[in-house]
Order: sequence, then structure tokens, then C-alpha cells
Amino acid sequence: MLQIQSPSKRPSSPHPILNLSFRVFFSGGAVFAILIMALWMLVFTGKTQINAVQINPFYWHAHEMLYGYAMAIIAGFLLTAVKTWTGIMMPYGYRLGAIFGSWLIARLAWAAMGIGIGTVPAWLILASIFDLLFMGMSAWAIITAVLAVKQYKQMGIVSKLILLTLGNGLCYWGIYSGEQNYLRVGVYLGLYLVMAIVLTIGRRVVPFFIERGLSFDSDQPIKVKNSKLLDVISLGSFLIFMIADLFYPNPYLVTASASIVAIVNTSRLAGWYHHRLWQKPLLWSLFVAFLGMCISFVLFALQPWMDFSHSIAVHALALSGVGMMTVAMMARVSLGHTGRSIHTPPRTLNFIFVLMVLAFVFRVIMPLAAADYYLVWVMLAQAAWIACFILFCVSYLPILAKPRDDGLFG
Repeated sequence: MLQIQSPSKRPSSPHPILNLSFRVFFSGGAVFAILIMALWMLVFTGKTQINAVQINPFYWHAHEMLYGYAMAIIAGFLLTAVKTWTGIMMPYGYRLGAIFGSWLIARLAWAAMGIGIGTVPAWLILASIFDLLFMGMSAWAIITAVLAVKQYKQMGIVSKLILLTLGNGLCYWGIYSGEQNYLRVGVYLGLYLVMAIVLTIGRRVVPFFIERGLSFDSDQPIKVKNSKLLDVISLGSFLIFMIADLFYPNPYLVTASASIVAIVNTSRLAGWYHHRLWQKPLLWSLFVAFLGMCISFVLFALQPWMDFSHSIAVHALALSGVGMMTVAMMARVSLGHTGRSIHTPPRTLNFIFVLMVLAFVFRVIMPLAAADYYLVWVMLAQAAWIACFILFCVSYLPILAKPRDDGLFG
């Protein structure tokens, strides 16, 4: 497709990494994923001076993986995608730098709390101001663009961003007030809202990517099966599951709703399957991520009746829906939006995705199979996560930091 940009209106930024949001947020998020997991290893083993009275270390970890890492990738993706959906230029240059800078300051404040430097209240005030500023500016840019072109079908995504901001606010209020239940609700609300975004966006892009990726070198166009009925049931049953697990943990309701989510999305995934997708890492990674989410909901359905921790199901959902899905999306978007061919990705991609799958196996499967070695499995999962993102950074940071080869802005 021919792309034309008027020289008189061509935007500019001080560095290519600030051209579009995916560049700076994918880069920052990937580096952050390494550093925050390394710090969590120290916190988890008691090597830091975190004030566990004022902030639960496990909620500290959960907050930063969700509102730190996941929100960076979501912001990078949506602030880029909305430009494509609406045709309106999204923040770039110094304005984008201000949004990213707010995210970064909040992350540094949370890291200081994890290490145990200074006092929690001082860092918490700084973190809350800039974290909510980051989320507010991101949501405002998306809302104004969507409303400007009256794309009201995107309001579902907008509403989830607003709820995520409120969920993050609950986390801060929980720490300020000393009411751990507010912090718990804020963390779990964040996880489930991120999953709702993944299910919504994934339904749009995964089958499209599979069709486009497999049709490229095929004699005939590849079509996958979709069902609007399954889409409605998926989101409806997930909403019931989210409310039940968060506010009304009745084992029968949790099991029923989680089972429906698992069955519906497994059926949906079966309709997307094609045997040739295993030849393309940018496709099998997305498929495996969705498969991991289906397994997660099976675990949620079984957990009330079996002797394993709720945390196992939570980590299964986080590692598949947040870990694998974000890495897979970053790997593809970073190529397509920098003018590179998605059909010749870096050779390291298979290793990157396999490492994330190993993190899932070590953190979810092995504790179920051999619980006596739980700490060993957790440490191996953390190591696999860190190795995955180190390899991603080596492979993709040069791509994200360089101008497009075709000379276009983006």
C-alpha cells in the first residue's frame, strides 16, 4: 500500500524512539520487566528492607507487574493502534516523553519502596501523583481521539482504561489507609481488567494475524472461524467470573463461570487453528498464549475443590495473558510499525517465546506436579522470565530505537 505524507505537515521528534508510543513504551517496558523481576527475586528471598507492615511484598510485586509492566505495554499498543483506528495523530515527541516520564518516575518510586530506601509515605505520594498522571494522560489522548471521529465501538476499551485508573487508585488508597482489602481489590481488578482488554483485542487481532500470516505464502487465502455468539458468551461469562472471584467467592459460581470461559475460548481457539501456524513464531506464540489462558480458567474452576493455591491459577493467567501475549504482540507490532517485514522476524524469536513458555511451566505446572520443590520452581520461573526479556531487548531495542528505513515518520 502506498503511504504518502505531506512534507509540510510531517511531524518530528527529538529521537526516533519518541516517534510513536510503541517504541518508547515497549523499550521501557521490556527493560523494566528485567529489572523489576530481578528486584522481586531479592524481595522474595528477603534480601531487601521493604517495609512489609505498610505494604505487602506480594501486592508490591503484583502492582508493578500489572500497573507497571502491563500498563506500559497496553499504553504503547493502544496509543499506536488508536492512530490507525481513527486517523488522528497520537502523542509524539516531548508530549509522549512527558507521558512516559510520568510512568518512569512512578516505577522508580515503587522500586525505592521495594528496596527499602527512605520512607514509604514519601515515595507513595510521588508514585501516586505520577502513576495516575500517566494513566490519566494516556486515557485522555485515547478518549479524545475516539470521540473526535465518533468511533463509539471503541468505548469498551476506553471504559476498561478508566476502570484500570480507578483500580490503581484503590491500590494507593489501600496503602494510605492501611486497609489491605482495598489493595487486594485494586490488584485483582487490575489483573482481570487487563485480561478483559487482552480478550477483546485478542479477538480482533489474533485471527487477523493468523489469516494474514498464513495467506502470505499460500496459494489460497486462509480463513479461520469466528463466532459472534462465542464472543458475547466469552465476555459475559468472564464478567461473571471476575465479579464472583473478586467480591462473591462462591465456589459453585466461580467454577461454573470459569468453566464457561475456558470452554468458550477453547472452542474459539479451535476455530483459529491451522497446522501451519507452528512454522511461524509470530503466530504460534499468540496461539499458545490463548491456550495458556484457557488452561488458567480450568485451574480457576478446579481450585475450589482441589488442594492447590489460588495463586497458581492467578499466575497461570498472568504468565499467559500478560507475559506471553504482550511479548508476542510487541514482537509483531515492533516489526510492522517500523516498516520491517513481519515475515522475516529475528531468528531469536523462537527462543524468546520458549523461555516464556518455560516460565509458565516452572511457575504453574511444576508446583502442581512437585510441590515440595516450590521455591526452586519459582526461582527457575523468574530466571526464565528475565532471560526472555534480555533476549527480547537484544533483538528489538535496536529496531525500536532506529528510524524507519522507508523514511516515514513512525
